[in-house]
Amino acid sequence: MIFALLIIFGILLFNLIIFVHEFGHFFWAKKFGVKVNEFALGMGPRIFKFKKGETLFSLRAFPIGGFCDMEGEDSESESPNSFGNKKAWQKIIIVASGAIMNLLLGFLMTFTILCQANTLVSNTVSKFDENAVSSSCGLKENDEIIKINGSTIYSYKDLSFNFFIAPNKESFNIKVKRDGEIIELKDVKFRTITDKDGTLQVQPDFYLKPMEKNIGTLLKTTFLDVISTIKMAWGGLLGVIKGQISFKNMSGPIGIASVIGEKTSEGLQVSVFAAFMNIFIILTFLTINLGVLNLLPLPALDGGRIIFLLAELITRKKINPKYEGWIHTIGFFLLMALMFLISCFDVAKLFGKG
Repeated sequence: MIFALLIIFGILLFNLIIFVHEFGHFFWAKKFGVKVNEFALGMGPRIFKFKKGETLFSLRAFPIGGFCDMEGEDSESESPNSFGNKKAWQKIIIVASGAIMNLLLGFLMTFTILCQANTLVSNTVSKFDENAVSSSCGLKENDEIIKINGSTIYSYKDLSFNFFIAPNKESFNIKVKRDGEIIELKDVKFRTITDKDGTLQVQPDFYLKPMEKNIGTLLKTTFLDVISTIKMAWGGLLGVIKGQISFKNMSGPIGIASVIGEKTSEGLQVSVFAAFMNIFIILTFLTINLGVLNLLPLPALDGGRIIFLLAELITRKKINPKYEGWIHTIGFFLLMALMFLISCFDVAKLFGKG
């Protein structure tokens, strides 16, 4: 019963993420006088609806998405209140606001998570494991790690992610701040283990110093954690493109639902609150990823629309919405094909064949 309630909570929280995204579009559309034909939460057939003013608000059967249908967004419209007849800078704000709202929500959720933490973690080495390899390669206690292989380290999340995506896990070039001086350490080695998939993984052999927990450090750590998560989203995508991360490691709705179920079960072995926080942490990561990936300059995504709007802003010539609509439609079907492929991998993983 408790497990079912927690899964329902996860679904509601996921839909909050979608709602916040679409509300960002809706708010700025109304602010700039754009007619919104429908604001929908969910996909598929309508199960509940009501109309307020010129907008139909609807709840749809499948809780996997939503949309904000604006007049003249993908087609020509003579209405002065259509999306297409607004200024380019106004349209850019409307389109970008969904992703921005997701990032703001991610900030608030990250802040909430850190408020529950007993301590905040810095990037400074406090001590080493017995027989640590890295300490014999020049890394010392009180070193603040600021770069690994040229990548800036904002929070402890960056450390584990850079260890994960590194093509060469045998050694690393690390920049540290030691007694106020920047020092570069070359060929720093760590213990490594081979996981069940036969992949070599780094096993850090040091601990990080805790920080004093107050409103200042909470806000700073929250901001840096969000920056790290944004970097991880971009870095993960680039890692797949470069072949550093297997395409099979990507997850779609099925994979996310599976992880939520798994982490909920793990959390319940400790407490209901631990299960609740596991779901909350996963969906915090998801809302930030949704914000970042939506800004990718690809057709059918908000970032792709922004590219067209920037061209309009620079050239001061409107692109024919019919042709732009075709491009976004093709992009949408390609995106759906990608999601189907990822879902196939997710199903294979569920049956132990991934």
